[in-house]
Amino acid sequence: MKKITLAGAAVLAVALGAYAFTRSTPQTVPVEDTAAPAEGAPMVAVTLPDTLSPEAGMGKRAFDVVCADCHGENAAGKIGFAPPLIHKIYEPSHHGDMAFQMAAANGVRAHHWKFGDMPPQPEVTRADVSSIIAYIREVQRANGIN
Repeated sequence: MKKITLAGAAVLAVALGAYAFTRSTPQTVPVEDTAAPAEGAPMVAVTLPDTLSPEAGMGKRAFDVVCADCHGENAAGKIGFAPPLIHKIYEPSHHGDMAFQMAAANGVRAHHWKFGDMPPQPEVTRADVSSIIAYIREVQRANGIN
């Protein structure tokens, strides 16, 4: 009987020791990567509409050639370069279509974002900008910006 009691006490001591050891050992918890997004990364997530009107389709092609280098793919902005146009700041009631026409023709002094001034885009015609606006507005609507 003493042998069984002694063996049981030994098992209990080992179990308590193992428990105490695992509780006092620091546990490794995975930490999410909290590094800042890389320069050039999109600033916002953009949901594209299922389809674009013919004018907006032309505007997307023009945007991709002239605007996307700075304003990012699908106008999502680019960290370190230019702001997203799919953003509440650029909703029609705050930046009307004429503001986009004037920005392309004359450039824009930095006022909402700290990316520096936007230079004029003399290679873009008023008709090109109208198509680009149609594209931006359709994508804005798909993202709840009216």
